[in-house]
Amino acid sequence: EKELKQLLDKAKSPLLLLVLDGVQDPHNLGACLRTADAAGVDAVIAPKDRSVGLTPVACKVASGAAETVPFVQVTNLARTLGMLGQDYSVRIVGMAGEAGQTLFEADLNGHVAIVMGAEEKGMRRLTREHCDQLVSLPMAGSVESLNVSVATGVALFEAVRQRNQQKDN
Repeated sequence: EKELKQLLDKAKSPLLLLVLDGVQDPHNLGACLRTADAAGVDAVIAPKDRSVGLTPVACKVASGAAETVPFVQVTNLARTLGMLGQDYSVRIVGMAGEAGQTLFEADLNGHVAIVMGAEEKGMRRLTREHCDQLVSLPMAGSVESLNVSVATGVALFEAVRQRNQQKDN
């Protein structure tokens, strides 16, 4: 947590964070890191337990992003989310398939952390409880969800789009 606070204190404003709650596939982690780098994310946060770390496969898939995007593994993700909200006024936006509001209706300006759940299971209960808002991707087809790395790309670039639009106004 100390490492994360040092990072956040140095980061440019407004903060854009990606939280991966229990992503276990190194290919997904690598793809998420690569997308996070492209979107200008300040840090990617994941729990130490029940999630993949920076394995050689994850680093290879990340294509260099593992060296440029800070990847912080924390002992207690729920506590970290609480700290982000209290100490840094970060809004915690969780992606959940059953949420009534869509990603495109959410305000992703200002300090925001986008939380993605694990493959198949989604976010854990405690993580979900620390979200200020739950949003879903509007799904037109017959599949219920997208791969976590694909959904991460959609969510991060919607945040980028909104932030660029705000800059232009």
